[in-house]
Amino acid sequence: MADLLYTIKANTPKDEIIRQLREHPEIKFVSLVGIDLAGNDTDEKIPVRIFMKDIDEFYAGTAVQTDGSSVVLPGIATLNNAKVDMPIDPSVNWFVDYNFEHYDNATNRPVGTLRIPGFLIHEGKRVDSRAVLTDTLVNVKRELVNLFHLHPDIDGLDVSGKEIIDIVFTSATELEFWVKTPLEEASVEEMSAAEIMQEQYWERTHGAVRCALEQAIIELDKFGLQVEMGHKEVGGLKAQIDESGHLTHVCEQLEIDWRFADAVQAADNEIVVRTIVKEIFRANGLEVTFKAKPMIGLAGNGEHTHIGLAAVTADGSIHNLFAAKNPAEDYMSAVGYGALMGLLKYYEVINPFVSATNDSLNRLKPGFEAPVCIVTSLGNSPKIPARNRTILVSLIRDLKNPMATRFELRGCNPYTNIYLVLAASYSAILDGIKMAVTHKTTELLAELSKDAGQDGFYLERDRAYRSERDVFEDYTQAERDKLFGKPPATVWENMEALRRYPDKVAVISSGGALHERIINGFRDGALLRWKTELISRILPELRGIVRKAKKIDAEFVTDLDAYNWNKIFLLRAALAKDSIDEKSLFTRLINALNAGEYAAASALQIEIYDKIEELKTLYDAYEKNII
Repeated sequence: MADLLYTIKANTPKDEIIRQLREHPEIKFVSLVGIDLAGNDTDEKIPVRIFMKDIDEFYAGTAVQTDGSSVVLPGIATLNNAKVDMPIDPSVNWFVDYNFEHYDNATNRPVGTLRIPGFLIHEGKRVDSRAVLTDTLVNVKRELVNLFHLHPDIDGLDVSGKEIIDIVFTSATELEFWVKTPLEEASVEEMSAAEIMQEQYWERTHGAVRCALEQAIIELDKFGLQVEMGHKEVGGLKAQIDESGHLTHVCEQLEIDWRFADAVQAADNEIVVRTIVKEIFRANGLEVTFKAKPMIGLAGNGEHTHIGLAAVTADGSIHNLFAAKNPAEDYMSAVGYGALMGLLKYYEVINPFVSATNDSLNRLKPGFEAPVCIVTSLGNSPKIPARNRTILVSLIRDLKNPMATRFELRGCNPYTNIYLVLAASYSAILDGIKMAVTHKTTELLAELSKDAGQDGFYLERDRAYRSERDVFEDYTQAERDKLFGKPPATVWENMEALRRYPDKVAVISSGGALHERIINGFRDGALLRWKTELISRILPELRGIVRKAKKIDAEFVTDLDAYNWNKIFLLRAALAKDSIDEKSLFTRLINALNAGEYAAASALQIEIYDKIEELKTLYDAYEKNII
């Protein structure tokens, strides 16, 4: 298998692509990968002979079409205007997805599918997530180069703006995921104790999990992703060994990190990694989930997203635009300060793209190292880089390597639409840089560090944006909400920010790519999925929890048992039992959703979640007291 073709490099000429495909007849299919507004990637099986014959049409976008029912483009590709063209993108790497369960008899090699990233075009306009990011970066690059030429002497930067001829956008993601034995359930209480005692974090892997992790790292390197690390995360418990010596009851959390890339390529790479990881672990008899919060009460899956910015000068050298000229004396350059403040100032309208599902918001709870507050940390002094894990945006610095300076956005999860997040983030960063180029770093540091209630020249008066303290332990919830803004509790609340802050939306959409139709389509799709999941998945699961909380027959019953059961009985009725005159919370939520009364439905969802947690706690105490 050493001579399998894994990657066709970006900007490879057409004749060279055809030559490589002819040398690898095991590649039987091509698949055009378009990313809709929900972050879903398309997949088809097109015989490779058709691609080689009609390659010009594939480049032009006339070879393959889909329709509005096949992709999530609400309000854009409708059933009565559904045609969507799919041109390919030659500017990024193309990957070959091999099926190791299907071998080609002629070559004795696994059958491969060449996965080609592309765009979705409706009525002559690109309307997909990849296009939004690609077109946003073109605009941001143009504006930054012009800005630096207009303001060449930027404080704290090691290069003159006049020398800058190009901008490089770099990003990287860290993928966390849970691995378990199919159809087996593990004790949440036991795993919660293991997390608190830190029994799993960076522990040695064993058996099938070790094999799958090692195979995944080796396989991903074949695609040129340069994996930097794979390790166990905080969640999980020790597996058991059956009579035949195989591990059972596997349930643990892992993480894989790989090297940064250009922002669009980095987002493409993430899809490749998820695909390969899932297939390899499945081949080892294991189930993988990338859900943000697969098990309530346990650590969720994050995907910290690293955001960088560099300049290319006429001599070909690259300069990190966030790094300070003197890193022992200052945290960042003026560009870095401005970029960070832009990201924080406009995060309310970036957050809808970060957390667009019930699952994603379930992860963002205090106590699980998941950020819930719009705040950053720089460190107590420039000489000591900060590693505060309780804040939203980390400043990553290495005093010996200025090129490593970047921001780590900690709110993302494995199913976040990274294309849209990066597009909105770089637009916000641009706004902050426009402000910062005319200020000294000392002024910018003071602005970022100002107290809530203190006037500033860029950030909002009533908010604080920097804290070197533990955000979860050193502040009450009321203090956090007052200082850093109240975080959204439901998908509806998060999407409402796109209506509530029109001035902020105008900033992230100023480049023209993340325009009103795209934003509205994303919002409408997220709300439809929110509504559908609540009615068809979440409420049936919660109804099952209510039904399981049954009265226990016992010979010895105390007054405490009777007291607890009475509270449980009333909670169950309030949640799930209708009468002629009064409807349960479950029914009221369904009715509100179906009537389009989303504000009322959001409030009911919060109330139901609180009562379900109360029910679970009460029933646990009730059950443990029965002997």
